Amino acid sequence: MKPVSLYIVIPCYNEQDVLPITAPMFLQKIESLIAQGLCSEDSKVLFVNDGSRDNTWNIIRNLAKQNPKFSGITLSRNRGHQNALLAGLMHAKELCDVTISIDCDGQDDINAMDEMMRQFHDGCDVVYGVRSKRDTDTFFKRFTAESFYKFMKIMGAETVFNHADYRLMSKRALDGLAEFREVNLFLRGTVPLVGYKSTSVYYERNERIAGESHYPFSKMLNLALNGITSLSTKPLRYITSIGLIMAFISFLFIVWAIVARIAGHTVAGWTSIVGIMALIGGIQLFCLGIIGEYIGKIYSEVKQRPKYIIEATTDEE
Repeated sequence: MKPVSLYIVIPCYNEQDVLPITAPMFLQKIESLIAQGLCSEDSKVLFVNDGSRDNTWNIIRNLAKQNPKFSGITLSRNRGHQNALLAGLMHAKELCDVTISIDCDGQDDINAMDEMMRQFHDGCDVVYGVRSKRDTDTFFKRFTAESFYKFMKIMGAETVFNHADYRLMSKRALDGLAEFREVNLFLRGTVPLVGYKSTSVYYERNERIAGESHYPFSKMLNLALNGITSLSTKPLRYITSIGLIMAFISFLFIVWAIVARIAGHTVAGWTSIVGIMALIGGIQLFCLGIIGEYIGKIYSEVKQRPKYIIEATTDEE
């Protein structure tokens, strides 16, 4: 088995409560992978500080000073989970042969990394970590999460069901990902577009070890909207379909109105007129809102602002 260098990439935002607990777990795991011959001695754990307002960056710096297996970068400001993750992946791809991205909260089963590395050595460039079940979630969380993936599929965004951002990517896959220049990131949908041989590893997710979740329902909803409008034009096609249907209904209504007028059965129908106007107005505003989302995406892409700026790394200290 050819020795390869592995970087475990972990985005962090206000994780001062959980980081001291999970960091030793990641260190133990990478040492285990080295002992099994699945990765080389120069493998590391890379933390990405996403402009945290707490003591997260100082903790990362101290970890790097205590053990050379730890490394870290900090962004100039908070850029969001997807941008922070991309920053870590792009930084790591110049230093290693393969990366595994995982959240800092300890919910994803780190033991799945063993099988991920075996699949990589068997020739897979991308290995998705997929939840086998959601028994630890509340009914609301489970319903909204599964609806999220189903809705994304209906809207034409290609994703892996029950997969978040726990995945292995080879250097070749990372080079392919770097070719995608869009500013509006949705890595769960972009990575499948890279192609190359891929597979999935299934695991059970645990409760968050400490701290609070940074992905409430509102952020999940925003993530879904961003993913749909970034990866698919189906909503625009649905707007066209809605427009055709409404035009057909309006035509039937006009025919009915003409027939009623000829027959002399016309009656002042204020309620029906207001109802129809409100319905059509609501549909128009909804459609304009969707079109506005796409225009906003175009606006962001045309300006080509940087997705992230790395302020410092622990290697510089």
